[in-house]
Amino acid sequence: MATTTFKSLTDTTFDSVEGYRQAAEKADSPQLKQALAARGQQREQTLQQMNAELERQGDELVTKGTLSGEVHQMWQSITSMFGNSDDNVAERVEEGEDYLKGKFEKALESDQLEASERAIVQQCYDDICRGEQFGDMIEKQYD
Repeated sequence: MATTTFKSLTDTTFDSVEGYRQAAEKADSPQLKQALAARGQQREQTLQQMNAELERQGDELVTKGTLSGEVHQMWQSITSMFGNSDDNVAERVEEGEDYLKGKFEKALESDQLEASERAIVQQCYDDICRGEQFGDMIEKQYD
C-alpha cells in the first residue's frame, strides 16, 4: 500500500490535470487555450507515472478528483474565479502550480516516502517544476 503522502501527491496531481482542463475551457485566447491543453497533457503523463506506482503497490488508481479537503478546495476556488479573462486564468494556474510545487518539495524533504515512491516523486518533480515555470510565464504574459 502506498504511503499517505504519495497518495496525497497523486490526488493533487489529478486535481491539477482537471484544473488545466477547466482553465483551457475558460481561456479566451486560442494560444492560451492551446498552451494550457498541452501543459495538461504533460501533467496527465505525470499522473500516469504516479498511478503506475500505485498499481505496482496494489493500490487503487486515482481516476477522479478529491471530494473534500484542501486540494479540492484550492482547485475549486481557482476554477471558479476564472471569469472570462485570460489574466485571471493565468493567475489561477500560476497559484495552483506554486501550491503543487511546494507540496512536492515538502514531500521530498520529508522521510514519509518509501524508496520507490521517492524515485517516482523525484522524476515527476521535474514536470512539476516545468509547470510552475509555465505558470510564471503565462502570468507575466497575460498580466
